[in-house]
Amino acid sequence: MAKFLNTSATTYYLEELIKEATDHLYIVSPYLKFNHRIRELLEDKDNLKIDTRIIYGKSELAPAEISWLQSKQYIRTSFCQHLHAKCYMNETHAIITSMNLYEFSQQNNNEMGVLALREDDPDLFRKAEEEVKRIIRISEEVRLSAVTIPQTQDDPVTAPAAKPSKRKRPARRKYSATKVSSSKLAKSVGTKTPELLDEFVERGLLSVADGGHELTALGEEVGGELRDGRYGQYFLWPEDLTPESLD
Repeated sequence: MAKFLNTSATTYYLEELIKEATDHLYIVSPYLKFNHRIRELLEDKDNLKIDTRIIYGKSELAPAEISWLQSKQYIRTSFCQHLHAKCYMNETHAIITSMNLYEFSQQNNNEMGVLALREDDPDLFRKAEEEVKRIIRISEEVRLSAVTIPQTQDDPVTAPAAKPSKRKRPARRKYSATKVSSSKLAKSVGTKTPELLDEFVERGLLSVADGGHELTALGEEVGGELRDGRYGQYFLWPEDLTPESLD
């Protein structure tokens, strides 16, 4: 049975929900502002390589927070227009609440919400999970810039330090003319977007510069493109391009 949460209980269970995530973590909140505790918990999830999706609806992040998000490899950020829902979910727990992931909200407002467990409320949990996934599908992954306002991008381009390239050689085959974003290509081959981009760096299709990725000559040769979107730039790839096809 779902459990009623007041302001302090929502804050407590939100921390526990983040701490207990072992496979994935969904954070849906129109407004984002990370207090020290939430930032510390998300740092730990990133270190553990937990796939974390943050969906927000307002572009009001401070430059320091933007820089912090840029440095995280396993935290992906998406913008959803007209977002008003607030939901926090891992693989077993879900909180549906009036509370934004916003420091002021956690300290000053009177909030309420409910906690649902997959084991105790499977139907409620399933419906909440389906709605969160729908919101993720209609949202746009973003690249956050500390120089300008947050820029929306199909695929995250933040990356760790460059790794030695495995090879740089002409492509052996002609790939499909139909192209998809990095996130969709990663999903089709059963991996995560940051891992696919790391592989493309090692294969020489991408290079790392200023904390992000740049398309190389080999990347262009196999059909990769850097496109300008509504809010920023993103990569497109042939739908049949896989790391294995480069061998």
